[in-house]
Amino acid sequence: MSESSRDGAQSWTESMSARDRIRAVAETLREPRSVNWISEQADAAWSTTNEELQDLVDQGQLRRVEAGETTRYQPDYTRLLFEEIRTLIEENTREELRNELAAITEEIEEWQATYDVETWEELEQSLADGDLASAELRDRRDVIAFWRENEEDRRLIKHALELYSDVEAARKQMTDVADRATS
Repeated sequence: MSESSRDGAQSWTESMSARDRIRAVAETLREPRSVNWISEQADAAWSTTNEELQDLVDQGQLRRVEAGETTRYQPDYTRLLFEEIRTLIEENTREELRNELAAITEEIEEWQATYDVETWEELEQSLADGDLASAELRDRRDVIAFWRENEEDRRLIKHALELYSDVEAARKQMTDVADRATS
């Protein structure tokens, strides 16, 4: 996969406005990018892209990064992290999160036993084994990708479980305040 396709370039539908395309590209950036790069990926005018990126910075969704004489933009990764955790809490019960955590752990343990490794990094090192057939190499690469995703999901779920009570209390407090305001 090319760097541009990994960094947010997608097949755009005609139903998306230029601003929607710009936002879609900006939300999937993996590294700071210039207005020109984002404009090209979104197939949008430079002026529209620049204006939309400024709006996203003002809204706190993007950060402006100065790189020499070039201004680049990147998502606010802290904000994205907390939004992901909030979504997990809002869309799942504690029990559902615990069950998903257990399922992820079981899957990782199966890979550890199957490949006789402790980490995905060790499995990745096994790719250099000259005795592996191409199908086995593909299978291991796939497992490595899933393992890494599982570790990221596990980390997010653990954070969500740690914050679950606090988010519930904050939500209840907001509901109580709103109820008092309307009474």
